[in-house]
Amino acid sequence: MSISKETSENLEAFRSSVASAAENIIFRVFPTKIIELSATVESTNALDSPYHISQASASTDATVYPPLNATYDLNGPASKRKRTEDGVSPPFANDTSNARYPELVHANKHILKLQETIKAECAQLSDSCDKVKLWVNLTMPKIEDGDNFGVQIQEEVLSELLRSQESAYNIRDSVRQSHLARAKICSKLIKYPNIEDYTLALKEHDEKQLFFARQNLADIRNVYAVITDILHKNITKIRSPRGNNRAGLY
Repeated sequence: MSISKETSENLEAFRSSVASAAENIIFRVFPTKIIELSATVESTNALDSPYHISQASASTDATVYPPLNATYDLNGPASKRKRTEDGVSPPFANDTSNARYPELVHANKHILKLQETIKAECAQLSDSCDKVKLWVNLTMPKIEDGDNFGVQIQEEVLSELLRSQESAYNIRDSVRQSHLARAKICSKLIKYPNIEDYTLALKEHDEKQLFFARQNLADIRNVYAVITDILHKNITKIRSPRGNNRAGLY
């Protein structure tokens, strides 16, 4: 049994589209991202850059605010009345009716914007590596004895692409870890608003996140640079692993 001619043609068209997309990423997207991110990293030294450390003090609000839905009457909490009247709760509303400490400390909106940028960069890096990985896998020849040096190069390239994706995942996950760490400081600040060190700890945390945001951009740029260098130096073997074996892995 064999696949039909139409299916075979569709599969070949799919392979061609995968190869075209991957080579576009390798020779256009990756180099462009290196240049763009390098320019962004260099610009972070300017005082007006959103990544500059001087932005930390102005963006941190360590004020402990009263709960937004603290008003009660005979009909119950205001938030519950609104949910009953409208049928749905307000988006992102914190129901503090049963909270032990219902006071509120706002998130750092400035850092949230920077983290959204970092998350988008991580998503693009991971998606691009996925497309290149698929192409490299599809160019692998059938398994047989001898003349496997090109295949070994392909496997090393796949390993480097996987490491690049893991770097993107780790940087992406650092946003979650940042929120958890900040929440712990804020909870202490709500419980002990008279202790100045918790206020200072919150400001130091936000300042550290600004530093990390800049460093994350540099790390993503470096990942692009390394994987681009490996792909460009070994592109011949990736395209044709059974070809001339005189050139090795760079």
